[in-house]
Amino acid sequence: MEMTKDGFWDLIAEAKKRYGQDQDGSFQWLKDQLTILGPQQAQDFHDILHGYQQLANQYGLWSAAILICEHGCTDDGFIDFRAWLIAQGREVYLAALADPDSLAEVEAYGGCQFEELTDTGNTVLETLTGQSAYEGTDLAACNALAAELRQDIAYGGGIGYPCEWDELEAHFPRLCAKYLEPGTVESMLETDNTIWYSGSPDIQKARAGGPPQLNMNMEGM
Repeated sequence: MEMTKDGFWDLIAEAKKRYGQDQDGSFQWLKDQLTILGPQQAQDFHDILHGYQQLANQYGLWSAAILICEHGCTDDGFIDFRAWLIAQGREVYLAALADPDSLAEVEAYGGCQFEELTDTGNTVLETLTGQSAYEGTDLAACNALAAELRQDIAYGGGIGYPCEWDELEAHFPRLCAKYLEPGTVESMLETDNTIWYSGSPDIQKARAGGPPQLNMNMEGM
């Protein structure tokens, strides 16, 4: 029997209920449950989690993660941040994509990164069958799954926009009030220290035209 997105979120919610901020406990419990459920469920869990991670791969959310994470947020760090976000449950995940500033109401822990969660399904599948969940992923099926998962997401205005230091407060007032040290923006501007590499074509495209108006629904990157 295939795992549904509701079944996926039920597992995430139960792990959170049982173990709270104990990520090791959550990881072990999820592995145990998927081991009981079997190889197909482990593969499905892997595919659904990675689908949600990809849908959250948005510059606006990444900008927020840079504020929240203790030591900034690299490419790999943003993968782990998105796993951490998923571990907070469906409501928090969807709210963050509608408005990343809503994460100011979520307690930060574990460095806001959950690297192990990303590989949970794969770890179980390899143990049960010796096969990798990454190799077992069907591209066409994953595209169809992504379209299904996307239906529940209402991206907020600016979700695809990579903010620079002098734009953060306008987009994330609550996160800035909570996490941004006084004088940080001024210091970064004085030293020409940018958040994003301006030579990247992807960044140039995402920033073209300047910051979008806030509180408007838009498609993601």
